[in-house]
Amino acid sequence: MAIKPVIVVDAGHNGGNASDPDAVNRQVPAGRGATKPCNTTGTVTESGYPEHAFTFDVARRVSDALDAKGLRVVNTRADDTGVGPCVDERAAIGNEAEADAVVSIHADGNIAEGARGFHIAYSDPPLNPAQEGPALELADAMLAAMSSSGFAPAGYIGEGGLDGRADLAGLNLSERPAILVECGNMRDAADAAVMTSPEGRQRYADAIVAGIFGYLD
Repeated sequence: MAIKPVIVVDAGHNGGNASDPDAVNRQVPAGRGATKPCNTTGTVTESGYPEHAFTFDVARRVSDALDAKGLRVVNTRADDTGVGPCVDERAAIGNEAEADAVVSIHADGNIAEGARGFHIAYSDPPLNPAQEGPALELADAMLAAMSSSGFAPAGYIGEGGLDGRADLAGLNLSERPAILVECGNMRDAADAAVMTSPEGRQRYADAIVAGIFGYLD
């Protein structure tokens, strides 16, 4: 029997983070000798729709689709009411699962005028073989899938929709191919309109699933 690929789906933030600032502000390892807060509350749209709700909804849609296609899915959180897990714990989940791919789902909160579009972060410079090659292949596959699904890459950060980062703990600490997808900018009205609609969240989920399969293929 063929071994099913393992995909870790990481919904950014959590709905209970704001209720426990001591827990989420606790410093944890962030890789490269640095520390950072356990987690954050995330951003919101101008109308108040929170990032944690967006990421959890999209993550559930992604997980359901992957499960229906026969993949093994591990989620970093089971609800949108808890606190954490911390960013180092999220990386550990992927490592312990020996994930074939780790996809962290987020949304940006940039307030600059005209800041819109998606971008995909990856660990740079790489710290291990998984980050050096496979993670870049995963990022490229996700970029292609998001673009072909009609989402425009961000012009305000990174380059062409890709953004190498050295400050993201979940990527730094990952020993598996891992990326972080900033689906769009919640503070931009056009992006927010897509994120706040169930149809828009399904579009994001479909694109992310396509990116995962593009990488696995």
